[in-house]
Amino acid sequence: MGFDRGRQRGETSRRQMLALSGGAVLAALGTAACGPDGNDSSPAASSSSSPGTVSAPPASGVLAANVNQALEKIDYAELQAVSGTWIRGFYLMSNADQGNPATQTGFAKLLQAAAHGYGTVLTTKFQYQNKPIPTPGSPAMKTALARLDKVLAATMGKVDILTIGNEPFFETSKTDRETPRINTFYEALALHAAQYRQKHFGANCKTKIYMGALTALYRPGAETAQTRRWMTFTAHTPSIAGVDIHPHVPSPAAAKKYLDYVLPFLRSDQKFLATEFSLVQLWKRHMGDAVNPAFARSHGIAKGTPVWQVIKDAAQHPFDEQEWNDFLLSNTWYADNKNFLTDQMERFRSTGKLAVAAYGITQASAMPKDFGPNSTPWVLNSMFCPYVCKPEPSGLPGRNRTWCRQFRALQHYRA
Repeated sequence: MGFDRGRQRGETSRRQMLALSGGAVLAALGTAACGPDGNDSSPAASSSSSPGTVSAPPASGVLAANVNQALEKIDYAELQAVSGTWIRGFYLMSNADQGNPATQTGFAKLLQAAAHGYGTVLTTKFQYQNKPIPTPGSPAMKTALARLDKVLAATMGKVDILTIGNEPFFETSKTDRETPRINTFYEALALHAAQYRQKHFGANCKTKIYMGALTALYRPGAETAQTRRWMTFTAHTPSIAGVDIHPHVPSPAAAKKYLDYVLPFLRSDQKFLATEFSLVQLWKRHMGDAVNPAFARSHGIAKGTPVWQVIKDAAQHPFDEQEWNDFLLSNTWYADNKNFLTDQMERFRSTGKLAVAAYGITQASAMPKDFGPNSTPWVLNSMFCPYVCKPEPSGLPGRNRTWCRQFRALQHYRA
């Protein structure tokens, strides 16, 4: 089901073929280019290790670059290219067993960014899918609190936002997330963090504490006694600034369910985060679709080749940036939603309650690895695409022009 892209180069270059036929398809769908000449008009790359100094806006309606767990992949040239001044990532709490988090490469890079004026959101990720969640007073609870203390010592007063829990209802066993045990554990962590902040920094500490993300609220049965208690605790605890949500959804409309659920709970002085959001569940539904016939003809791809196979082949033989963007927009299910980032941010901001949303800035190496028909296509979400695109002359990875253009434009918002 793959295609011989080397043979295609030998017959007619893909650039020539796009000019002859594929370009007509893209003209009909609308271009995703960031500049008038079809190229991204962002600044040239600078050193990825040099943060410079920025002046991040307050945490009110802002859009951050999300690096997920890859804190060491914070790249200042990429941030500059999309005008990003806020960064969000998460930290696997078991890594605190290896010593002071502040001296670990990725963690230190986030702190470096904070020291140079970037807005920062750090999410604490506790993993209990395959073991019981700790109970108060247990040795496991003491371990969890000791790990949290190390992170608090490294971040409090330095990062802008600390989130207690990443995706607790995914990162806890089914047995525990369907009982109050999940609430008891995370409430204890949140109160511990608040007490630490008060003891060491008092009332004027810059670091706000949020409860971790509610997930999959678009699914039937996702609203439970435990999610209600999660929100009730958030609302009734003065030291908590709000709650996070992760709307990875099958349609733009599905994201509204998250807002409809959390907003009525929030106090007047509270806000919400959306540190991850995307249409990845919609993309997944179309992995078995045949690639656009015009795109297939112009690129030497066999008729009927499924989308997932094209992605797999791109991971093995990277596209150039133009080709990757042409491929994306040749799919109607993608082109019809090409304004998702802008539209969703407008929905978040229209509530007047958004603190920070965050969108994925770059692909992780695991995203396209062993890609198949049942893979979740996170690879389609990211702004920079180092694992399916060749590097650009600037030194930056090839990029998804649709998301880069919108992300940059969305930075101009002020509440």
